[in-house]
Amino acid sequence: MALISPRTLRHDLYSYSYQEDSKTPSVISVLTSLIERTLARNARVKTKTKTKTKTIVFDCIEAPDMTVQSYLERIFRYTKAGPSVYVVAYIYIDRFCHLHPDFRLGPANVHRLLITTVMLASKYVEDKNYRNSYFARVGGLTTEQMNKLEVEFLFMMKFKLHVNVSVYESYCSHLEREVSSGGGYQIERTLRCAIEIKSKQRFNNNINNNNSDNDHRLFL
Repeated sequence: MALISPRTLRHDLYSYSYQEDSKTPSVISVLTSLIERTLARNARVKTKTKTKTKTIVFDCIEAPDMTVQSYLERIFRYTKAGPSVYVVAYIYIDRFCHLHPDFRLGPANVHRLLITTVMLASKYVEDKNYRNSYFARVGGLTTEQMNKLEVEFLFMMKFKLHVNVSVYESYCSHLEREVSSGGGYQIERTLRCAIEIKSKQRFNNNINNNNSDNDHRLFL
């Protein structure tokens, strides 16, 4: 089975250069596997009481019919955010979960949390960024929803978004160790829904080809 090698991951994290024909960074597959394992683990955990908290702002009425892999690939396709952005987004999610231990990542909230953290990470890492309205279209939200999620997340994080070099490198090392030990990052495993993903991508491409470059809408 083909594995994502630590060397490939490290090259993406530290030496990735964007070009028009750039391939999807390997870190996206790694994070997909991490998140999917968390979703599976949370699905097995039965909570005795379901207490509604302020984190429900990230819940969709109905879980979107899009895999984590295809959603992250969509974000990359339309924003071209570099690999470091996804690492910082993962750091934000990890901090968020520690600050709110009653929060459980699940199918109903993972997409909105991803688009919010990627957008904020992009603002933190990149020199130039798209507006919230663009991220909203990419993520399948209205601009009002995107703005609300950003504000709510910032307050719930107590505005602790700074990521220093040592923290960033520690998370990169963690990802490398997971890849080295197998960790579930087999490409076949992360793309176990490959047929479904490819069919949806073809469908999305057909729609996008019929619309302007800025009309990239989903509805979550």
